Amino acid sequence: MSIQNNSKHKARSDKEYQELMNRLKRIEGQVRGLQRMLEEDAYCIDILTQAAAVNAAINSFNKNLLAAHIQSCVADNIRKGNDEVIDELVCAMQKLMK
Repeated sequence: MSIQNNSKHKARSDKEYQELMNRLKRIEGQVRGLQRMLEEDAYCIDILTQAAAVNAAINSFNKNLLAAHIQSCVADNIRKGNDEVIDELVCAMQKLMK
């Protein structure tokens, strides 16, 4: 998966930044836990259960980030008459819902 590098940026409040970063660090810890489970020959169902928890955590991160994006970036752009942001949002949601 490639990381898109476009010229748009978003200034986040310290609180929003910290909440998102904390979620990502917890997810990172969960993924490391999956690696340990595999290294330690854990039972398949136990690994799958942990993998499902990682998926749920990523989905939760995405929902929070998407909500913040809609409430700030999308709303601000629509107020300014930039309706292109709607197509961008639809595209992003299609990617999230694969």
